[in-house]
Amino acid sequence: MTSAWLNALSECERRGIGAVLVTIAAVDGSAPREAGTKMVVTPDDTVGTIGGGTLEFRAIEIARHMLAAKQGPSLRKFPLGPALGQCCGGHVTLLFEPQRPDLFTVALFGAGHVGKAIVQVLSALPCRIRWFDPRPDAFPDHVPPGVEVEVTNAPERDVATLPDGAWLLIMTHSHALDLGIAAKALQENRFAYIGLIGSTTKRARFEKRFRELGIPEDQIAKLTCPIGIGGISGKHPGEIAIATAAQLLQLREQQKQVLRVIDESAA
Repeated sequence: MTSAWLNALSECERRGIGAVLVTIAAVDGSAPREAGTKMVVTPDDTVGTIGGGTLEFRAIEIARHMLAAKQGPSLRKFPLGPALGQCCGGHVTLLFEPQRPDLFTVALFGAGHVGKAIVQVLSALPCRIRWFDPRPDAFPDHVPPGVEVEVTNAPERDVATLPDGAWLLIMTHSHALDLGIAAKALQENRFAYIGLIGSTTKRARFEKRFRELGIPEDQIAKLTCPIGIGGISGKHPGEIAIATAAQLLQLREQQKQVLRVIDESAA
């Protein structure tokens, strides 16, 4: 039978949620639980228990701090005496192992033919997809795991609900919706990628409207339109989907390389 903590970690991986696996690595003397007991701590929840009381409260506090500070694994020893308000009298060593799934969030606006093809391609990759469209009947009856369907009448307002560093793909059935979503995303200035389906002519028209809305030139320059890697001229939804997925992976790899250089410089 699969352990609850293993199921919890798998679910966190699927949803792209960071977690810390807390394990009782060693026990010296009297303690509420035995060595090997595990608990999973996420930013908003816990699964399992290492015995409750102040020790568990302190472990949860430490684990959430580690997630927020992006810290690595840690081994810590706790005396179960007056300092923790527990009368067991022994010592417990806890192993904290942060789990940060290598996922990225893709926000896809539009459930047309190209949107459906992109979902099929991206769902095979390590990413979480939030799929927006105001038309409930536009979505297929079944969507792959890791895809969240969101029926919305104001998708431009949903931009504010996206996490920092999300990757946006905009391809609704309406140019007005496309414009509103893209403008909001550019104004927020916190996303890894803002891709708009369309031609260079569409981009030029949208750029004019962005300037009228007061969006700075350096922000407008962050819009990708047309989308997809170069060298693929086909217009079939599947071809567009593959070209677009390749572009996201290519840019994400470049981003990761930059972050590695920054981390090495700071070390």
